[in-house]
Amino acid sequence: GGWDMPVQYTGVIAEHLTVRSAAGLFDVSHMGEFEVSGPEAFAFLQYATINDLSSLVDGQVQYSALCYPEGGIVDDITLYRFGAEKFMLCVNAANIDKDFDWLQELAAQREGDYQLVNRSADFAQLALQGPKAAEILGKLTSIDLFSLKTYHFCVSDVAGMPMIVSRTGYTGEDGFELYCAPKDAESLWQTLIEVGAPLGLVPVGLGARDTLRLEKAYALYGHELSATILPLEARLGWITKLDKEDFSGRSALLKAKSGGVRRQ
Repeated sequence: GGWDMPVQYTGVIAEHLTVRSAAGLFDVSHMGEFEVSGPEAFAFLQYATINDLSSLVDGQVQYSALCYPEGGIVDDITLYRFGAEKFMLCVNAANIDKDFDWLQELAAQREGDYQLVNRSADFAQLALQGPKAAEILGKLTSIDLFSLKTYHFCVSDVAGMPMIVSRTGYTGEDGFELYCAPKDAESLWQTLIEVGAPLGLVPVGLGARDTLRLEKAYALYGHELSATILPLEARLGWITKLDKEDFSGRSALLKAKSGGVRRQ
């Protein structure tokens, strides 16, 4: 995605195993963030994404995807509901421009009272992952982490810095994704490492991020997901809500389902 990033710090295997047994800290600031707001933001996103937003409550995160009319995947995303009129999409780094262009194209086709803004430059993102993640983060925040369920989020302070704290991740372990201001990223990183090191926290690079997600069978765009692969073929039928109202790709996916998908 145009970023210089570490593949490993001490070694992929060691980092992988530490995330499974203790905790790892990932710099994933390359990820993109889009904000959709306004009275008709919900309706627009309900059409733009394949999952059903009607099941979301404020403070909840949903895994979903954007699809072309032919059914292929534009990108897989996480969608954050701040309120009835404010949502955020987290998208893959290499797809930021493509995804935003696609959403703008959909917006031009479906005019309404909503605003679409690319806020990727407004956020840095660190991922604290592993069985000791909550214990480490709890030393730096007043958030009741016991009450913050998986795939939920809140806006609060960590180490005195305001941010979005999301109980999500890409490793298969418990953990958090922390969206902070870019100016706070270095301080947040150093503070987490300092507090977490006695509990086994280590920096983790992209190599172990890939092996961890692969071990959990999480899909990666450009590998298991692409414009030529339908979500039904990528074991994402569970997020493909064909019984909701029309959405981009629905007709093609209904046809594929009735005719049998090409690969499973």
